[in-house]
Amino acid sequence: MPRLDRYFCAHMTRTPTRYGALYLLLALLISGCTINRDIMFKTPRDYQFAEFTDTIRTNLKLQANDALQFRLFANDGFKMIDLVSEGGTREASFIQRSVFTYNIDNSGLVKLPVIGRVKLAGLTLREAETFLEDQFTKYYNRPFVQLMVNNRRVVVFPGGGGDAKTIPLENNNTTLLEVIGQAGGLSSRGNAHKVKVFRLNGNEPRLVYQFDLSDIEGLKYADMVMQGDDVVYVQPNADLAREAIQDLAPIITLLSSVLLVIAVGRNLQ
Repeated sequence: MPRLDRYFCAHMTRTPTRYGALYLLLALLISGCTINRDIMFKTPRDYQFAEFTDTIRTNLKLQANDALQFRLFANDGFKMIDLVSEGGTREASFIQRSVFTYNIDNSGLVKLPVIGRVKLAGLTLREAETFLEDQFTKYYNRPFVQLMVNNRRVVVFPGGGGDAKTIPLENNNTTLLEVIGQAGGLSSRGNAHKVKVFRLNGNEPRLVYQFDLSDIEGLKYADMVMQGDDVVYVQPNADLAREAIQDLAPIITLLSSVLLVIAVGRNLQ
């Protein structure tokens, strides 16, 4: 064995506590570190976010996989209004039977009675109702169409790391600020400077927006109308101190136990 190696081994033998504890601490810290592992969707500094320019409140638009509740009446809905005003079991059962659900497929088309497959994706509910009334004019006298989407939702990560909530879109113009509020607001770790929205974009990759809602200037982005299957992700602030303490606590306990065993062994010798 070379002289240098003999010296190193002898030195380590004389001081096992100092170097052994240090190496063990570093090994355990590197292998078991969980600091900031709950932060998702990190983006590089030069990442090009999609530009959001439409700050005017718009209505929700139909898209693929929407489940539409569909009602059709003739004579501008006169019979429907008449039945509702009269009330009674027979009228209620008639209205219940007149509601049907149809799904928009991945190509944006929906198959409806009489008129067949028509494209509704990209239209607002009012535009779709007007379009369908025009289509049914060929078969009915002054048709009246009612549409409702009953499966819209947004997933919101409020900034706590792994926690998330699914918010149903019960209104046609639910905003970004409203869904964050329904999710309980930003968590204590939430970074209002980095609020990201991931939005479906047909067959293309999702659009990725990032907004700064930390001051009043961000209010124009807070009025962004949510679309079905949007994901709102509030990036958490790094909680280095707390997570480092959580990671180090079991290591420190282990090292204390090792040192105690070494000390007891020396005393016995």
